[in-house]
Amino acid sequence: MINRILLLRNIGQFDSVSSAAKIPLAPLTLVYSENGRGKTTLAAILRSLATGNALPIAERRRLAAQNPPHVVIECGGGPPPAVFENGAWNRTLADLAVFDDVFVDHNVCSGLAVETHHGQNLHEMVLGATAVGLNKKLLECVNRIEGHNHNLRDKAGAIPTADRGPFPVDDFCALPARLDIDQAIQEAERALAAAKEQHAIRTTSPFELLNLPEFDLIAIERVLQQDLPALEVATLKQVQEHLSRLGRGGEEWVADGVQRMSQWQAGTVAIACPFCAQDLKGSPVIQHYREYFSHEYAALKRTVSETLGAVNREHGEDMAPGFERAVRVAIERRQFWSRFCEIAEFAVDTAVIVRDWRSAREAVVAQLTAKQAAPLECMVLSGNTQALVTAYEAHRKTVTAVNRHLLEANQAIGVAKERAAAADLAVLSDDIVRLKAMKARHVPETSALCDDYLREREAKVDTEAEREKAKVALEQHRAAVFPGYQAAINLYLAKFNAGFRLDSMWYADTRGGPTCRYNALINNTPVAIGPADPASGEPAFRNTLSSGDRHTLALAFFFASLDQDASLASKVVVIDDPICSLDNNRTWATVQEIRRLAERTAQVIVLSHNKPFLCRLSEWADSKRRAALEMVREDAGSTLREWNIAEDYITEHDRRHAMLRSYSAEGKGDMREVARSIRPHLEAFLRVACPGQFEPECRLGNFIDRCEQRVGTAQQIFDGLSIRELKDLNEYASRYHHQGSETEPINDGELRGFVGRALSFCRK
Repeated sequence: MINRILLLRNIGQFDSVSSAAKIPLAPLTLVYSENGRGKTTLAAILRSLATGNALPIAERRRLAAQNPPHVVIECGGGPPPAVFENGAWNRTLADLAVFDDVFVDHNVCSGLAVETHHGQNLHEMVLGATAVGLNKKLLECVNRIEGHNHNLRDKAGAIPTADRGPFPVDDFCALPARLDIDQAIQEAERALAAAKEQHAIRTTSPFELLNLPEFDLIAIERVLQQDLPALEVATLKQVQEHLSRLGRGGEEWVADGVQRMSQWQAGTVAIACPFCAQDLKGSPVIQHYREYFSHEYAALKRTVSETLGAVNREHGEDMAPGFERAVRVAIERRQFWSRFCEIAEFAVDTAVIVRDWRSAREAVVAQLTAKQAAPLECMVLSGNTQALVTAYEAHRKTVTAVNRHLLEANQAIGVAKERAAAADLAVLSDDIVRLKAMKARHVPETSALCDDYLREREAKVDTEAEREKAKVALEQHRAAVFPGYQAAINLYLAKFNAGFRLDSMWYADTRGGPTCRYNALINNTPVAIGPADPASGEPAFRNTLSSGDRHTLALAFFFASLDQDASLASKVVVIDDPICSLDNNRTWATVQEIRRLAERTAQVIVLSHNKPFLCRLSEWADSKRRAALEMVREDAGSTLREWNIAEDYITEHDRRHAMLRSYSAEGKGDMREVARSIRPHLEAFLRVACPGQFEPECRLGNFIDRCEQRVGTAQQIFDGLSIRELKDLNEYASRYHHQGSETEPINDGELRGFVGRALSFCRK
């Protein structure tokens, strides 16, 4: 509640007004002011107090004032009092609603125009504080989403376009990470390359295995150690001693001779020495030769020769170039196939292999050759030969491992051949683009930018969820409130006797925010009320509603909004000139609604330039709950003072009644004026006593005729005695109203009697 207006300084018509500090305001406070004395300024001050907006005061700074506006108001929420100083309030009074021209201009219309912001503001007013909070939250979410969109555009722009390739930002950021991305890209590129070279792939052979033959040291060792154990030791010793004296090749030479001797013996020729032709039958060494050079000996020599031949065949000089050529071909094929599939690199040092191979072969051949020269000599592989073969075997293991890799590569080559045969170039190209984008997406610098973008997008999703939740809550509230609000408005329009109603009232969500729209029903014809201009000549707000209609509509909006306010009981309501442009009929209705409103609120403050209107409000109120102020001129400005409203709300009827009573009781007053007051006093009484039969335009004589006509009927007004009395009073009083009444004689006793009878009749 507003208790006192302590100070109004340097604002509008108020220079420095503190006179109202001693005037306590009441639950019903009436403020009278002539036009231009400061009503609108006071309403603006109270509006500023409600909202905390300094503009309504700042824009009314007193012209030529040296100091800024200063306002002090004692009101609820204190102490301290509410103070406006240095362009701001120290606190506000939120439970304060103001109806004035600003309310009309803000929520209903500006002059003859209904604009977009009127519908938006009306939407907030219809929904009330609860929904305003919901709508505020909704708008906050909308603004935050706009902020998210702005941030998303910035964050998306920070992600390099070259990295994204053809992918939109959202798709690019959604690309998953792959640990094998480099391998995947390589395989995809190989698949694409294969698809582009299908003929070469189809005609190029896979790998052939490398061949590095083995030295069978076990078999060679067995051959070297082989001898003829059946020979007697004495025979073996004698032959070997003899052969040793023959020198190199002696054993072969003797062996050949023994063979010839065997041929001779088989024929008719006697056995003779091939050199001296002597008979050898008596030679003691011949038998030893025969035993030494038996079939077993020949088989041994053949085994040695075959082993040596096998070594020369498998490890001959012409084998190394073939091996080197096979390695070179394998390397060339790897260079070809590695473009299309995964093939491990392999290293084969052919120079070292051939060198070690030759050394091992020569050592083995040398030992076999030595055995061949001395077949019966038991030999073993030398350590050097074994070492050389071991070194060679190490190379064979390397080649075996290479062959294993080549076999695996051949499987991959087979897959590559099949893939190339069924390849789709477009799909493969897209795969490569996608894989490269995946790699670029998860580079640390780009990944940080994408994560930042995704966090912003998730924040937007969360805000959108909040927005949808707020929209649902607001929608539910609007669906419940709007029908009731339309009904309340139409109820007030009916009370104000307006010639129109609201045909429909609805809400809509626009880019500018939620808005309220409605149609007025005038003469059963709907007229759209809104920002859109109607076609020329069509009915519209500006050409169908009068100034009084527009004001009545605004007042109905205001009262209906208060009805929807759950905190109405604690509300302070300020109403500035509510009957502007209203006729008497609507003025009475406004008085009645303000009276009802004052019963439901903490305080109602009414400002008006119409004294009778304020007096009617005052008549109803308890004097203890009523305060009255007036704004009057003081020097070049205005001031506030207490208003003795009782002096202004005495009506003409009251004055006539007082004059008649004074004359009847004391004989005071001008007799002719008293005589002339009898008839208007009776007419004023009858208009109140018989409102349905005594219309404002009706005369007393006409009313008496009507009464006589209805005697004895269901519509009887007075009985015969009352009618006769009324006729007598009218007959007497009419003498002083006709032409020449100024000279009509007046008798005090007669006049006194008729005055008493008139007062008595009005007490019936």
